[in-house]
Amino acid sequence: MSDVDSSTRPPSRKVSRMNVSARDMAQIAVFAALIAALGLPGSITVGFSGVPITLQTLGIILSGAILGARKGTAAVLVFLALTMIGLPLLAGGRTGLSAMAGPTVGYLIGWIPAALLIGWLTARILPKYSIALGLAINAVGGIVVVYVFGIIGLILRTDVGVWAAITSNGPFLPGDIAKVVVATVVAKSVHRAYPGLIKA
Repeated sequence: MSDVDSSTRPPSRKVSRMNVSARDMAQIAVFAALIAALGLPGSITVGFSGVPITLQTLGIILSGAILGARKGTAAVLVFLALTMIGLPLLAGGRTGLSAMAGPTVGYLIGWIPAALLIGWLTARILPKYSIALGLAINAVGGIVVVYVFGIIGLILRTDVGVWAAITSNGPFLPGDIAKVVVATVVAKSVHRAYPGLIKA
């Protein structure tokens, strides 16, 4: 028998077996919904690759930059899981199954390591969120990582060569830089107002 009476033990915090609190789950759900909402304006397809310009990458960057690696990646996974069961939440009303069969598969897969890397690196620069470092982190995760996976997907799913796959991202770059700037400014404001969202 334990020497400590169970009635005298402090109440434990209610968490799941994966150590995810109700607050964490709510934040994950909110950001999964944010990614979905950013797909409502639709998409614009440019170039020969068939890859659309959407606002949803902004949601991916924000998820990592605000929630961190664990919760941010979870939000992306929840969103992708919903698209894979047939919900048309991707920009343009696409489902995950249709997107996975097309040239955009690499970009979608790249969202996962992008959020993970952004969240992990962001935790390293807190509690003082630097705009300059935030811009660099969000650019590496939200542009470089996503583009690398996207380029690999294009090469595997289309007949384009390596150089053509790389240069096909040119039309997306100005918009993605703008998303990085917006996400960085928002993340700076959120971490100033609500410190402790990301645990190092």
